[in-house]
Amino acid sequence: MGLPMNNLHLSYEAQNDLFDIKDYIAEDLENPQAAIATVSKITKTIRMLRDRALIGTPLSSIADVDSDYRFLVSGNYMVFYRANGNDIYIDRVLYGRRDYLRILFTDIQSDTIE
Repeated sequence: MGLPMNNLHLSYEAQNDLFDIKDYIAEDLENPQAAIATVSKITKTIRMLRDRALIGTPLSSIADVDSDYRFLVSGNYMVFYRANGNDIYIDRVLYGRRDYLRILFTDIQSDTIE
């Protein structure tokens, strides 16, 4: 018998990030096929967390922050999440060149995991 799958919880911000990524690539870059492929790749990366919650790199390993955030890289994008038991909270999906530390620690007003 296998281990139970983790539960994925996508924040409102992460959902909006995915919509914005799709819209930007489809509309601004005028490439709807690439938009669909990019978002599909990101969601496939997120689904990997169902089986392996700790596959992401701890954010504290690349930045001087005390945080329980981990991240996965999917192409040019970074998926930021927190794991608590079998619950995985995906907080943001951001372009890798953005100031993700500022965004994560000033924009997100989500509940902390206790």
